[in-house]
Amino acid sequence: MAELGFNEHHQNEAINYMRFARSKRALRLKTIDSCFQDLKDSRLVEETYTADEVSEMLEGLRAVVRAEVETELINASHTNVLLLRQLFSQAEKFYLRLQTDMSELENRELLEQVAEFEKAEFKTTNKKTNQETNKPKLAPLNEGGVSELLQKEISRLQEENDRLKARLRTIESQATSALDEKSKMEQALNDLQKVRGDQQRALGAQEISSLEDTVAALRSDFQHALSASSATQKDLQENLVTAKHDLLRVQEQLCQAEKELEKKFQQTAAYRNMKEILTKKNEQIKEIRKRLRKYEPDE
Repeated sequence: MAELGFNEHHQNEAINYMRFARSKRALRLKTIDSCFQDLKDSRLVEETYTADEVSEMLEGLRAVVRAEVETELINASHTNVLLLRQLFSQAEKFYLRLQTDMSELENRELLEQVAEFEKAEFKTTNKKTNQETNKPKLAPLNEGGVSELLQKEISRLQEENDRLKARLRTIESQATSALDEKSKMEQALNDLQKVRGDQQRALGAQEISSLEDTVAALRSDFQHALSASSATQKDLQENLVTAKHDLLRVQEQLCQAEKELEKKFQQTAAYRNMKEILTKKNEQIKEIRKRLRKYEPDE
């Protein structure tokens, strides 16, 4: 069925809400009927009444009925806010920003269409009620098309962003380890040079020469190791820079996708209608302010 322009799932949700509203409306009408019946049973016990007595009874009945109607209207508005809260909460999980067009709430053609749909849906009392247990969560709006593709792209970019962050943490850990190793090797060389200085005062020339050869060999080995460590460190730094660039690129793509999704929603008819209404209201406010300044006394 497509009387309201929904898919089957959303139309069932609309029917469930209509059923809820009908039950609340029927309960309130019974309450109003009981107000009139109570008046008949408690006050209409005589054959004749004066105009003041009739006026008093009608005024009392008016106050009771008015209180009942006001209570129901307040409860209906609060119930609608709770319904909107469910829709908005589910939409925000998918990074959607829903917009409403208040002018559509007074569209007589749409209201008559909803009324006809309600009559057709509830014209028989034997119609089976939809099951209300284990309701699935509301699916994201505008399934398919550009919005769905944008949502998938945003999810993919977020996953890639997480992977790049994990890779960046790994590279930073490797770089830190390489720097620690370099620091330890430099400390070992300093310790060796200190030992050499102490031994030079105790050993003879031959021992000093032999020790110098050993130190030279150690220095050469250290230089080779240090060169290898520097090359590794350079590679790690390059990988770190590349990973950061990739992370910035993904974040920029994610921002662009969100902007494109925002732009898509701003191009809807509901957004344009609301913008036009706000523009007209602003013009009316400006005109009213001009009129007020015209009639204000000069100080």
